Amino acid sequence: MRHVVTVAVCAFVLGTATAFAQTTTVRAVRLSQPLRVDGRLDELLYTTVPPISDFIQTEPAAGSPATERTDVWLSFDDEHIYVTVRAWESQPDKMIVNEMRRDSGNILQNENFAFVLDTFHDRRNGVVFNINPIGGRMDGQISGEANYNGDWNPVWDLAVGRFEGGWIAEIALPFKSLRYGAGSSQTWGFNARRINRWKNEISYLARVPDGTGIDGISRVSSAATMVGLEVPHVRNLEVKPFVISDVTSDATASPRISNDLRGDFGVDAKFGLTQSLTADLTYRTDFAQVEADEQQVNLTRFSLFFPEKREFFLENQGIFQFGGANGRGAVPFAFYSRRIGLDRGGAVPLEGGGRLTGRVGAYSVGLLNVQTDDTVGGARPTNFSVARIRRDILRRSSVGALFTRRSVATQGPSSNELYGIDGQFAFFQNLTFDTYWASTQTAGLDGDNTSYRAQLRYDADRYGATLHRLHVGTHFNPESGFIFRDDFSKYFLQLRFSPRPSRIPSIRKFNVQGQIDNFDNASSGLLETRQVQGLFSINFQSSELLEVIYDDFFERLAAPFEIATGVLIPVDSYDYRNLRTAFTLGQQRRVSGTFFVEQGTFWDGHKTAFGFTSGRAKLTPQLSVEPGLSINRVTLPFGSFTAKLVSSRITYTLTPLMFVSGLVQYNSSNNQVSANVRLRWEYQPGSELFIVYNEGRDTQGVGFPDLQNRAFIVKFNRLFRL
Repeated sequence: MRHVVTVAVCAFVLGTATAFAQTTTVRAVRLSQPLRVDGRLDELLYTTVPPISDFIQTEPAAGSPATERTDVWLSFDDEHIYVTVRAWESQPDKMIVNEMRRDSGNILQNENFAFVLDTFHDRRNGVVFNINPIGGRMDGQISGEANYNGDWNPVWDLAVGRFEGGWIAEIALPFKSLRYGAGSSQTWGFNARRINRWKNEISYLARVPDGTGIDGISRVSSAATMVGLEVPHVRNLEVKPFVISDVTSDATASPRISNDLRGDFGVDAKFGLTQSLTADLTYRTDFAQVEADEQQVNLTRFSLFFPEKREFFLENQGIFQFGGANGRGAVPFAFYSRRIGLDRGGAVPLEGGGRLTGRVGAYSVGLLNVQTDDTVGGARPTNFSVARIRRDILRRSSVGALFTRRSVATQGPSSNELYGIDGQFAFFQNLTFDTYWASTQTAGLDGDNTSYRAQLRYDADRYGATLHRLHVGTHFNPESGFIFRDDFSKYFLQLRFSPRPSRIPSIRKFNVQGQIDNFDNASSGLLETRQVQGLFSINFQSSELLEVIYDDFFERLAAPFEIATGVLIPVDSYDYRNLRTAFTLGQQRRVSGTFFVEQGTFWDGHKTAFGFTSGRAKLTPQLSVEPGLSINRVTLPFGSFTAKLVSSRITYTLTPLMFVSGLVQYNSSNNQVSANVRLRWEYQPGSELFIVYNEGRDTQGVGFPDLQNRAFIVKFNRLFRL
């Protein structure tokens, strides 16, 4: 039996970039009895079925065979699909392995094996799983080959082991944890990635576009075709009740709250209406166990974006993404789930809600309805409704529509609605076009209530270019969404050149990039903001990165804004410039992270900044320290200040499914020091115990910071899978 067949065909040539269409087929093998998931290759499968091998590098030598052998077996029974890997290592003592905590991004900086399953074989979306040699695990969903939701946590089993020449992992995925199309005989997409972190080498089973690096796993269109799989017909029912108790103190409340003891209960339920369509229901939802947001220094006049972390909103979150918004630019979010349950920074109780998400043939469908209660802060009971539909067209493209409704608008007693259509079109291998049009309706806000966008992007290994046009009308008001700034028209152009110098062995790639970001006021047509940026970076073979960025800014203020306590930037036009130099140490170092320094003019004054971000001190595989520091010294004619942000996260992982994490942060911008200490124990698959302590203190006083709020929370849930 032959388990791997590969055919590569030259498809087209665009300039100097050549794309290859390739077809790789892999076969899953049926087992007569369940696999023992113990990290040992002692079953008959491993002696009778040849493994899938011959991985191909994407870094550093794209297209060359991987320098370390990787063997993969795919198998299944009536309840699970199994993925087994045997990762050979020529020098096991050099492996970088220092992270056990589930869903830690640092797992990607370890020796790592990952695989993606395109369960609908639509070549656009998938679920991805990452593991390392000591049992660290990550899981997430990929939508549209670009957006990754790492907070999705399905039930699955993992066991790892060592042998003289490397390491082994066995993974068991219950079919109940996956969504897939109708029929027992299935064809899925499958790809696997191996990271040899000590070599800084990345390789794949099925070749991905050059230059995609670790992100090549999201290129689902490049995945192999998995045949031979037979799946059961299941309609999964999961019920997850919880109980919670907390003791709360709040010196800022009126009247003051002191050691208030409360208890509550609730339940979440998940039901598979079909193999591909899932209903989620929740009653008296509580998110007290969610870890605290990492604070940010904001020296702009615009709002900051924070990602969603609450479990109820996470599965199939990518279905609700609209128009290419991803949190990394000024594109508005037509729907932003953090607007539900939060009001002016305070929590609003969620009484209940439901979601319906999944696939119906070529259509992706998302429906959501949530009811919030009132709160001490004055927020009125509000109903949120969202309807999303998207249809796959062509090979990797889609078109869709979105509707959102908020029963009580924040700007009046009436409701707020949004209507929109969008499209994402992928051509060849590296060319994409995204567009959308949306309109909002709010009583009292008439005229220019639309937003639209068009973006053309070419993103190859050696060359890149992006052209972008975005308009946000004066009265475009997505109250179930998020908008970085309003009333503007934006033009954006970016050009990139990334050569690989074959004559300099220590350097993997240079990156030269220039861009211009231009914002005109939509009402007056006047230039409001312009940013011209030049970037030069060096990617070293050792995984270190040196980056130099020069920015030239223009800002026209129509209204003053407070940049720091007591420091007001007056109405005027401003030109200023900034030079930033940053150096990132690779994960093989005892201390890793990014050191940066900035110097330049700032509004009508000067700014000097320095700090250390994404820091990590390597202590043991169980204990990690992640320090962070950002200091911004600003001198202006209208006042001077120093913005300081100091943080440290300390994590002790007892097992891959049990850890204690403490995050302490000091932010001079709001004169607050905060602490979030969190124990998470997944005592059985899908069932968890959380013990959380939160504290906030005001640093404006004299002496030890005054207590503002404090809470001690215990939450227990139990998953019943029927």
